[in-house]
Amino acid sequence: MKDWMNPERLNRLKGSAILLALSAAVGAIAGVLTAVFGHGVLAMTEVREAYPLLMVLLPAGGALICLVYRRWGEECRRGMGLVFDAVEGRRKDVPTRLIPLAVGSTWIGHLLGASVGREGVAVQISTAAASLLTPGLDNPRNKRSLLMAGVAAGFAGLFRTPLAAVFFALELFHTGVMEYESLLPALVAALTASAVSGALGVNPPVSGLSAAVPAFTVETIIGLVVLGIAAGLVGHLFVALLHGLHHRLEQWLPNPYLRIVLVGALVALFGLVTGGRYNGLSEEITAIALAGGQLYAWDWLAKLCLTAVCLAAGFQGGEVAPLFTVGAALGAVLAGPLGLPVELAAAMAYAAVFSAGTNTFAAAILVGLELFGGQYFACLFLVCTVAYACNGSHSIYPQCPLNYGEEKR
Repeated sequence: MKDWMNPERLNRLKGSAILLALSAAVGAIAGVLTAVFGHGVLAMTEVREAYPLLMVLLPAGGALICLVYRRWGEECRRGMGLVFDAVEGRRKDVPTRLIPLAVGSTWIGHLLGASVGREGVAVQISTAAASLLTPGLDNPRNKRSLLMAGVAAGFAGLFRTPLAAVFFALELFHTGVMEYESLLPALVAALTASAVSGALGVNPPVSGLSAAVPAFTVETIIGLVVLGIAAGLVGHLFVALLHGLHHRLEQWLPNPYLRIVLVGALVALFGLVTGGRYNGLSEEITAIALAGGQLYAWDWLAKLCLTAVCLAAGFQGGEVAPLFTVGAALGAVLAGPLGLPVELAAAMAYAAVFSAGTNTFAAAILVGLELFGGQYFACLFLVCTVAYACNGSHSIYPQCPLNYGEEKR
């Protein structure tokens, strides 16, 4: 009894209770923010699809985005870089003004046809909200855990995959090392955010899978392994292209206005020629792949390249949703040669390209389990393991401690 009354122990318990309460608050706030943001993205997409000629305004929209950031939040252009700096203690917080800047610029991008995602912004705005509550914590480790809970809440609120969101946050900052002291706060925040956003009408990006679970014959195992290799290489390609284009475009077009305007013009022209197939979220490609439909052999590559050039030029959004689309399209194209059902291959590559692009393992498997069902665990584990092993320790997030030229721990 005396041990329980130890002042130091009581202080730790009090700190943990406050942390969990604040994590729930972060989850609730993130649920509202991601719901508003997510509904806005879908609304912008509907308007653009109804009026495809809006894409001719993409260069002007890019110039507006550049102007707004340069005038009111130049440092906010770093996006996920600010999240990494805040979690790692290199800065005090994620600035609150990032919320309207990131949300507004992403809405403009989707309205006018930029090929970008949304999860990066959801994570950023949720972590910015978590930063507002960190003054209520004295322990630096608890502050770090609350910011990581913000990351989990943003992912969970947008995609409605709370378990994957928890492990995404735990894996993101120290590849290969789980920070289990942040597990419970991240779980509380993720579950709360998912429940709140769900109550506000946010649905998972896909709903279930009808493919039968295959018998693990030698042919099936070989097919899944090859699919994992392909997913790992494609994830690696996306990372290399994204970072390489960012560096090259800054060299070739040092003026940020000229850079985003020229890229916007090229993307708009490409979109008008292709009927907007690869602009915005391109969710139709994902839906066709997961339903076992026919896709063009180059769909995955076109989406990959267009997203990389848009993000490298300065358009705001995210990389994860495009990774999902690229993966689903890749799996659908490879299903026939590998002797796999189209729906199954699309779903497995959906998760595996995400694994390779983000350099996460458990999060990718859990994304597949939460979206497609637990019966596919063995297939997901095999394909994601191979993809993770083939990605070369690279990540779409350049701030990750392990990236180009470094080995996994």
